[in-house]
Amino acid sequence: MLNSYYDKGGAARAALRLAKALPLVGVEVDYRSVYNRHMRPWEKASYLFRVAKDRLPGALKARSKIMFSAGRPDNSTLVESINASDADIVHIHWLHGGGLSIEDIARIAKPVVWSLHDMWAFTGGCHYDQECARFVEGCGHCPLLKSRGRDDLSRDIVKRKLALASQKRDLTIIGLSRWMLRQAARSRALGDVPKVNLPNPINTNVFAPLDKRQARERLNLPLDKKLILFGAMSATDDSRKGYTQLVQALQQLDIRTTDVEVSVFGSDEPDRKPDIPMPIHYLGNIGDDRQLQAIYSAADVMVVPSLQENLSNAIMESLACGTPVVCFDIGGNGDMVEHLKTGFLASPCDPASLAEGIRWVILNKKHSELCENARNKVIEEFDEITVANRYLAFYQDRLVNNKKNVESPVAAKS
Repeated sequence: MLNSYYDKGGAARAALRLAKALPLVGVEVDYRSVYNRHMRPWEKASYLFRVAKDRLPGALKARSKIMFSAGRPDNSTLVESINASDADIVHIHWLHGGGLSIEDIARIAKPVVWSLHDMWAFTGGCHYDQECARFVEGCGHCPLLKSRGRDDLSRDIVKRKLALASQKRDLTIIGLSRWMLRQAARSRALGDVPKVNLPNPINTNVFAPLDKRQARERLNLPLDKKLILFGAMSATDDSRKGYTQLVQALQQLDIRTTDVEVSVFGSDEPDRKPDIPMPIHYLGNIGDDRQLQAIYSAADVMVVPSLQENLSNAIMESLACGTPVVCFDIGGNGDMVEHLKTGFLASPCDPASLAEGIRWVILNKKHSELCENARNKVIEEFDEITVANRYLAFYQDRLVNNKKNVESPVAAKS
C-alpha cells in the first residue's frame, strides 16, 4: 500500500486507517510512504525538487491557487523496489508531489488497485474540476490554465493517462464514493478501466461519542451554548471547503444568536474575523484522533459546506462521534448523510439552505435520536472490520480474475 505521505492529509489518514484495519481480517500489509515523516536535509532537497517537477507546470499557468499536478517525475527506484517485493497486489492512494509518475504506474509488474481520493486520476491535472467537466472530452481548453488551445498541457496529461489505461490491463479503480465512481466512468481517461465502489474505514472505538460536558471542559468551550462546528485542512483558505458559504449561512441563521457559538479546527485565528453575529473559537490544526474525538463530541452540529467533496473524513468522523452533519447534497456526502435522519442535505452551494439545515438540527426536539442514528450509520456501513472484509473479498476476486486473464489471454481479451 503506497501513499506520498505517511499521515499528512486526508488521503494519507484514510489510507493508513485501511492499512491498520486489513491485518484484523488476515491481510498482510506493507504500508509505505514515498516521503519520510521526518526528512533529513538531503531528503528534503530531493522532496522539494520532485514537488516542483510535479506542480510547477500547472502553477506557472494556473488562473488561481488550485492544486494541479503533472504526474511527474519518474521514480524508478521505488518501482523497482515494488516489483522486487513479494506483494500480491499493489494498492496505490494519493501519489502527488512527485510520489510516482503516471508512467511509473504502468511499469509496476503486479496487479494495481487505485483508490481515488480526488478526481486527479482522470482529469487533465486538476484535483477537483470545479464543475468544468472537460475530463469527459479528454480536457484541452483548460479554464484553470487559461488555455484556449485544444492541445494544451491538460490534454497531454490525459493522453498519458489513456496510455496507462491501455498498457496496464490489471489496473482496477476504487471509487471511494458512488459519486467518484460515476465521474470516473464518465471520463475519457478511465472510462474502460474496471471500477468498484469501496469506502474508507474508520475505527469506531477511537471515534466514539464522549460526554459532551466533559469534552467541552477539556477544550475550554462554553458549557451552556449550542455549538456549531466547522473544520478541514486549510479550513478557511481553501475555497473548495466552502468557508465563504458557511459565513453567509451563519449571517442568515434565524435563531437567537446569543445562544449559539462556533468552533473551527484546521485553521488559526485570522487577522480579520468574519462578520457573523456569534463568537468563534479557533482550535488550530489538529493531528491527534483523540483530540478530534473530543472536538466532534463537544459540538451539537458539524457543518461541512464543501463545494465538491468525495468521501469526507470529517463527515464520517463526526457521525461516528454521534454528531449530526449539515452539508450540501453534492459528491459523496449522500453516502453518509441521510437527509433528516443523520443530518441535513442542503441544496447545493446555497447558503440559505445551509442555514436552514443548521437551524433544523440545533432546534430539533429529537436531537438525541439524530445523534444515535448518526453513530449507527457509521457502525453499520463504515466500521473498520466491515470495510476490511469487503476489501479482502475484493482483493481475492482481483487475484482470481488476474490469474484467469494470464492463463487465458484470448478469453480475457474477448
